[in-house]
Amino acid sequence: MRAFALKDWWMERGFEAEVFHPLEHTFAGYRLGCQLYNLIQKKFPILHYAYFHFLEYASIHRSSKRIIGSPKYVQKISSYHPNLIVSMHAHLNHGYFELSRLPNFKPKFAVFCGELADGYGFSKHWVNPHNDLFLSPYMEGCKAAQKRGMPIEKTLATGPLLRKPFYSQKDFIDKEEIAKKFGLDPNLPIYLLGTGANGVNQHLPIIEALRLVDFDAQVVALCGKNQKTYEAVLAVSQSSRMKIMPLRQLDASSMVELLNIADWMLARPGAGLTTEAIVTGCPLIFDLSGGCMPQEKINLNFWKSRQGKVVSSSSPRQLIKIIQSKTTIPSLKLPVRSSPHLLLKALESLA
Repeated sequence: MRAFALKDWWMERGFEAEVFHPLEHTFAGYRLGCQLYNLIQKKFPILHYAYFHFLEYASIHRSSKRIIGSPKYVQKISSYHPNLIVSMHAHLNHGYFELSRLPNFKPKFAVFCGELADGYGFSKHWVNPHNDLFLSPYMEGCKAAQKRGMPIEKTLATGPLLRKPFYSQKDFIDKEEIAKKFGLDPNLPIYLLGTGANGVNQHLPIIEALRLVDFDAQVVALCGKNQKTYEAVLAVSQSSRMKIMPLRQLDASSMVELLNIADWMLARPGAGLTTEAIVTGCPLIFDLSGGCMPQEKINLNFWKSRQGKVVSSSSPRQLIKIIQSKTTIPSLKLPVRSSPHLLLKALESLA
């Protein structure tokens, strides 16, 4: 999400840009590792503790000499000939950085770390003092990098990196107009069920639990690219008294509108959705079903330190109790400029 957002911003300024996934597109074994990560995130989040520790200590991408499929990456850099490489993944900042330093061509190398704070789950692989620049949305991420050896003069807190509509929100939100646009009743509560890029969700058991209690509310279930979930929720919605609306992948403008009118969103504490909730001020219930992954703990740390209160649910039953108790769902709204100005300015100075 952040990579494609940066590509759009960069190209809007008249430059060329391309998104490349070295781990998925250079060696089948690395692609399998990414798929395993996605499976763990969807089915058994608690198991990621073992996977996280393996990756931290195995350091399989720490040296260019240990990277399998390196000729494909070198060929990509040689053919595209970029002035600037921006890494957005913890495991691309050491071995792949070395591979980028070609004999007669050494592009600048920056890291944008989307992690919101420090703590258990912040990978050591994010930090390479030899990189030209380390960028993070907030100062907490920069301090985490400095603590791990990144020179302070090479770190910069830039604010979040999101798609364009998140920077052009209106001061006044017409809830009635937006609700009607989506076929919703502006007078009834709107519960938003979020899903990350990998389609991680508990939509069906949550919806079934809400239907049993028969809340006088509306449920909007974001399904992204998960067609199976979309069809299953749609089937349930057709026999439900409660308004249930599954939505496929949304454009950024629609996502901003929904976040602005929702009474709350239930979502995993991933950096992407958490940041979008922070920018729009959407109240957030963190979905911890199946446990909390190490890197998700970082975002909970950020939310707790900045807001003071974290509301989380580990099961549909617990979510029902939260709703019935009329618990105040906290929001955390941090302002943004009209664009990721500091980020773009810093990268332009490198390029």
